[in-house]
Amino acid sequence: MRWSSPLALLALAGTCRAYPDPALLSGDTAVHDPTLCRDDSGNYFLFSTGPGVEIRTSTDRIAWTYAGLVWPDGASWTDEYTGTSNGSLWSPSCEYAFGKFHLYYSASTAGSPNSAIFYATSSTGWPGSYTNEGLMTSTSSGDSYNVSAHLLYNIASALWYLSLGSYGTGIKGVTLSPDTGKPNSTDFTALAERTADSGAIQESVIYPQGDYFYLFSAWGQCCNGTASTSSIRVGRSSSATGGFVDASGVALTSGGGTPVLETHGAVFGPGGPDLWPEAGGPVLVYHYYTPTGSWLGINALNFSSGWPVAV
Repeated sequence: MRWSSPLALLALAGTCRAYPDPALLSGDTAVHDPTLCRDDSGNYFLFSTGPGVEIRTSTDRIAWTYAGLVWPDGASWTDEYTGTSNGSLWSPSCEYAFGKFHLYYSASTAGSPNSAIFYATSSTGWPGSYTNEGLMTSTSSGDSYNVSAHLLYNIASALWYLSLGSYGTGIKGVTLSPDTGKPNSTDFTALAERTADSGAIQESVIYPQGDYFYLFSAWGQCCNGTASTSSIRVGRSSSATGGFVDASGVALTSGGGTPVLETHGAVFGPGGPDLWPEAGGPVLVYHYYTPTGSWLGINALNFSSGWPVAV
């Protein structure tokens, strides 16, 4: 069992920073690409990258316990994309709606265009309870982007919308059928793109707040420990389906993106953003690196200026 103690190291790094440290957590918080859900009973479920997709649970969003895997017997239908039996499944995205967990996850290998997003559902969220709902979409050699995904379900408009994409031509969006959880069409809308840093943009999530929809994404290179250059950026739009600009008015499709969280102190390469609504306001869920590994980060977000500020 891996137990969290990275914040003890952070306390040594001083207090004069542009960004806050992650909230103090306990238990097993060694994760990558986290996504957060909560069921009708108030139990939190945290899903993260790993063979079978890892699950952790909490009753207070502070103390976390490893619970097991979405696919404890493996996910053989993903092997053609991971290139191995029971390979690591990446960047899960969870939404809890209509009494059910809706989980999307990616299967690929580093740098390969042969990638896919799969869909699963569960009425309880617990390990081994998931139904494989099959392939959602895929990319192959010749496609201009790769896949990883996050689901937006906007209760006010009953909109099911998936943002996806990694590197290449960036982040795309597609409307899903609420009946099948799969795309209504083959038309994908461009939402954000970078040409700098080899086009390093991925792990997007759209969140509704006030009069706007906010598109968060990870910029830079991940997965290299304290040498990772990832940061979390944001733009906003009055529509969930396009028109995102940053705080300077630069379109995200033209490389715009306002920083939300960057490397600071002993927190390196924050990335893999997800958002979760709480009574006191939304929280940002992400991973970050220290010399001892990759860890769960959680910070509240203040939108009082019209733009998210980590606190």
